[in-house]
Amino acid sequence: MARENRPSNGPAELAPALGPVATLRWLWTQLTSMKTALWLLFALAVAAMPGSFLPQRPVNPVKVSDYIKANPGVGPWLDRLGFFDVFAAPWFGAIYVLLFVSLVGCIVPRIWVYLRELRNPPPAVPASLAKLTGYRTGVVTQSPAEVLDAAAASLKAKGFRVRREADAVSGDKGFLRELGNLVFHLALVIVLCGLGWNALASFRGTSIIVEGGSFSNTLTQYDEFTSGAAFRPSSLTPFSFRLDSFDVKFTPKGAPSVFDAKVTTDGATKNLEVNSPLTFGNTEVHLLGNGYAPVVKVLDGNGNVAFSGPAVFLPQDGMFTSAGTIKAQDGRPERLAFDGLFLPTVVPGSLAFVSSFPDALNPQLLVGIWHGPPKVETGTPENIYTLDTTGLTKVTDADGKTVRARLNVGDTFAIPGGGSISFTGWQRWAKVQVSTNPGLWIVGIGFVLALAGIACSLLVRPRRAFVRVGAVEGGTSVQLGGIDRVDGRPAVDAELATLASAVGISSETLATTEGDPA
Repeated sequence: MARENRPSNGPAELAPALGPVATLRWLWTQLTSMKTALWLLFALAVAAMPGSFLPQRPVNPVKVSDYIKANPGVGPWLDRLGFFDVFAAPWFGAIYVLLFVSLVGCIVPRIWVYLRELRNPPPAVPASLAKLTGYRTGVVTQSPAEVLDAAAASLKAKGFRVRREADAVSGDKGFLRELGNLVFHLALVIVLCGLGWNALASFRGTSIIVEGGSFSNTLTQYDEFTSGAAFRPSSLTPFSFRLDSFDVKFTPKGAPSVFDAKVTTDGATKNLEVNSPLTFGNTEVHLLGNGYAPVVKVLDGNGNVAFSGPAVFLPQDGMFTSAGTIKAQDGRPERLAFDGLFLPTVVPGSLAFVSSFPDALNPQLLVGIWHGPPKVETGTPENIYTLDTTGLTKVTDADGKTVRARLNVGDTFAIPGGGSISFTGWQRWAKVQVSTNPGLWIVGIGFVLALAGIACSLLVRPRRAFVRVGAVEGGTSVQLGGIDRVDGRPAVDAELATLASAVGISSETLATTEGDPA
């Protein structure tokens, strides 16, 4: 006796839990859906936004430090979360990898489906052509075979694939539309590959060069240097150049109008300007900034030269009020150090600590003076733009007041306790960025393919056309049908009109049905 199925009065039974394999399959299905890929693409765009409005440590570590100091509450948290190096942050990399996997998992099955559709012949003629979007019928005097031959020839001439049956011909075209979609999505993968390779193999370094100084493309020449995990120092392109002069012109209101660096490389003189880099193989040299380097001479307490030459000072405002340090580490019996301001243009008689114009029309050098016992050399690199006052004390006069010197070009200041500092002139310096981006050509190819894919998917019109013939008294009856899933009825009518003319229909009626043509 069969068991009777009765409704249960107890609690509803829970659906069985998915096993590990089924769970992984479900997660893979969700990850490789086009909806997920679009969400991940949006998430990647949002994740990249902090890199545009927050300073980034690889590009400008000084601004990052200043931001953290100015925002002691939120700054350290942003630093811990990687917002000052967005493109190297783990969360950005996770989104990047997920998007890559999602696109690949979404595209590969579609490629196999597309190839399978290409191998399949056009579909058979539907039972009722009158239900299609476009429909025409008429009677011709030609034989059925002649009508089908003419229809097949016309469809082939229009780029249709043709399937011939005993009493019908069917044709389809427009497979390049799906190919365009696939190419577009493959182009996104190529762009991601190019960006990834560029992040791994690229490098970016900066160096400040004083007029008359030289630069060689070796790691020791860089003031700042960042690179990807796949970068190797041996891949640096060998080149060198000398900064002969740096010309700067300003408008009467102090706005810069000309930045022109003249450099000599391989015996030839070239111009290095903003947005006009020098190229050495796959390496580019860009002009980033400029400033002043006051030329000073420091004598120690024994009367020996402890420092002589230009000292790079960094601009602090638009008028090029510049701050810097001068370190006479070899001074004896005590070492000397100076922190100061360089003012390109000082109003005569003014005691202000700012410049009134960015060009060096009336320069002054203001320095504070420090002294201390000789320092043991440890080989640890120091920041030449900041002064570590550990072991140093400020120089004071007989009254115990801190000594500061204000020097015009040509002035010498005698330091209480021994030694002197002379301000002999000034030179300009230029800051250059040397970089290579080996993955950008891959990105460029991806963008070109993406544009080609979009154009193909927008311009190509997938259509199907059908012809059925039948013998009637006095000739052959012809039915024409067509569907167009993109452009709709008008495009189908134009296609059918051409086909009707090819098979010799001179009088026909037009029938159209509403609804889904599929």
